[in-house]
Amino acid sequence: MRLESKVKISRLAKYSLVIYIMLSSFYATSHYFSAHHVHTNIANRRQEPSDTIIHSQSPLQPPPLPVAINKQTLIEDKIIWPGSKGSDITHEISQDFLKSKLFSSSMGLDNVTPYYFKASRIDKTKDITLATLVTRNRFHVLSRLATNYKGPISAAVHVLDNNEKQATIKELGKIYSSNKAMQQYVDVHLIIDGYDRQFNLWRNIAKLFTRTDYVMMLDVDFHLCTDLRKSVLGDARVHAMLASGKTAIVVPAFEYVEQRDGVDWRRFPRRKDDVVREVQDGKLDSFHSAWTSGHGATNYSRWYDSTELYPVTEYEYSYEPYIIYKKEGSPWCDERFIGYGANKAACLFEIFISGVDYWVLPNDFLIHQSHKYANHDRTRERVHNKSLYDSFRTEICLRYSRKYVIEDIWYTPAADNMKKVCTDIPKWKYLSGISKEQRLKDLEKEAALKAMQENNNVIEEEQEIIASI
Repeated sequence: MRLESKVKISRLAKYSLVIYIMLSSFYATSHYFSAHHVHTNIANRRQEPSDTIIHSQSPLQPPPLPVAINKQTLIEDKIIWPGSKGSDITHEISQDFLKSKLFSSSMGLDNVTPYYFKASRIDKTKDITLATLVTRNRFHVLSRLATNYKGPISAAVHVLDNNEKQATIKELGKIYSSNKAMQQYVDVHLIIDGYDRQFNLWRNIAKLFTRTDYVMMLDVDFHLCTDLRKSVLGDARVHAMLASGKTAIVVPAFEYVEQRDGVDWRRFPRRKDDVVREVQDGKLDSFHSAWTSGHGATNYSRWYDSTELYPVTEYEYSYEPYIIYKKEGSPWCDERFIGYGANKAACLFEIFISGVDYWVLPNDFLIHQSHKYANHDRTRERVHNKSLYDSFRTEICLRYSRKYVIEDIWYTPAADNMKKVCTDIPKWKYLSGISKEQRLKDLEKEAALKAMQENNNVIEEEQEIIASI
């Protein structure tokens, strides 16, 4: 019996040893080929000679291009789509061809590297990312923004493809590595091409690679004076409105009347009552106050006394506030707008038309940091973009009105914003696909509402006369 037991134990030990050796061999082989496959793909990735030089000089190394993008595989600058379930048929598309479709409305896109530098502490999706645009003369301002905000930032950094390219990227690497807050919170998406001031293209890239649910469209020169994330995400009602995708939160913007007063951000007020005091003293004013169409709909007079979130009720098509909104499901900025004038207004117009209402935060604010403006030919660009924006608004109104008719939501609140700003288009309802019978019913209803309003006005006037006797 003892001999048989020893034999059984000996056999069991041998079997265990054989199984262990087989599993170890399988794991080692699998690990080797997996690592070899990844390194081969990265090594085969096309890279410009100038990039190699720049990266070797840069204090931080940008991450390699990912091997997989969801269900599509990226190999040697190609994306491979699998066939239908159970099929071995695949289809390959080059990265360049895919980018030509993604950014087909822009002037052109020679080279974009998402996450050229990738932040280490963006780990929550329920957060607000500042999506901003940066050029070489604003690297130090981006660094300051990261230190102040200490939250996720998605920065589309544009570098002109000229003889200063390498020096510019080297400078970016130095400032990134010198600021811990940048390394923790700033994702840098590098754009290298010869097309300057493609602001809406850059906005789309910053938004596209945002890693949180919510995004704030912000110019890098603005200083955040309050804790926006606490005001929005810490308030259950405001957060719920934002999460619905039907509300964008407006943060009022200010600037100093005297440019020299707006240079040192450390002296900016951090409380609303201090802002109101400086406005009363004539030091601060609403941003671009001389051009009321740009920010007037925020209704600053109401903001000074408000303690509760309030809606924007007098929207106009030139309105371009700084907003926080839900990333998924929101429209993209039209990339045909090149240079100064109407580019951001076009973004916000389509967001509004799509059914998103604007609500203003009562206690938070931004202040513009004064700086010298570059000597660009802004007049020429503004003239071109004004003409483009006139036709763009008609185009967007007709596109969304047709969409709402087809989806049978024309007579729902989802279409209310569109109806507020698109009524001046000739034959608007006819072009949108509303039947003649329905158009006649609408005219009757509008006439009845107009008569009711006129009657109410008469009653109010009579009451005022009686009260004054």
